[in-house]
Amino acid sequence: MLLAYIPSPHNGQLDIGPLTLHLYGLTLLVAILTCIWLTGRRWVALGGEWDLVWRVAVWGVAFGVVGARAYHDITSWSEVPSPKWKGIFEVWQGGLGIWGGILLGGLAGGWVIRRAGFNARMFMDAVAPGLLLAQGIGRIGNWWNQELYGKPSKLPWALKIDVDHRPTDPKYANAATFQPTFLYELMWDLAGVGILIWVARRFRIKAPGLFALYVSYYTFGRFFEELLRIDPAHHFAGLRLNAWVSVVVFVCSTAFFIWWQFFRDETAQSVGKKPRPLPEGPKMAIPRGRVR
Repeated sequence: MLLAYIPSPHNGQLDIGPLTLHLYGLTLLVAILTCIWLTGRRWVALGGEWDLVWRVAVWGVAFGVVGARAYHDITSWSEVPSPKWKGIFEVWQGGLGIWGGILLGGLAGGWVIRRAGFNARMFMDAVAPGLLLAQGIGRIGNWWNQELYGKPSKLPWALKIDVDHRPTDPKYANAATFQPTFLYELMWDLAGVGILIWVARRFRIKAPGLFALYVSYYTFGRFFEELLRIDPAHHFAGLRLNAWVSVVVFVCSTAFFIWWQFFRDETAQSVGKKPRPLPEGPKMAIPRGRVR
């Protein structure tokens, strides 16, 4: 007999003796490590070394988590657990806004790269597929917590939600299975990773064009995901706040990509302080003298 729905875990914790592991946090750790792994491979393939990747990861992840949690707390204050003074820090309960994470983490990572004397734009292109991979894996954390699912559904792949995690809105009182938005984004992000890597190999993209494509790709899919979600959110003109953010960011990143690739004259890129022209072909060579 075929499974008529996707089951949800009844407990988002793993007890090992006196130690309790929050599976949401463990999932985020796996997501971060895979991002570092893929970014490191891409950066080394460009001629760089792992040292810079680790330094960027330490600062970028730390500030990224702070930014992601701050965005969630500000835009979804009603979902912050009580007491609020404590709940704003409880990352393991879920609630990380990707917009705040990318912004603050990106600024911190860019600061590290610039202080080291390397080309931040090229590193942005190297990290783009890894970020999308991490976002996809991170969505599995929503499955562990039974959160951020979509509208009621009877599809064979609908997600069954326990009573304690179902919406309190009376119109959903008779619903037990919902759209698995975590799965949709996971599949969308994994497909995007392959597309970005293929584009980087097939075409000569002027950095940080690949990063702009990553942002456009993610926000395009995120908009439609927001149309399915029913968790509490601020609404403007009938759309959720994050749907509007997706639209604005998509337009800006796409416009930037078009302008940067086709209308701006980019004559040189380098990992070090002295830019030099890139060779012909899809791969970008990085002078090894400045990589430490």
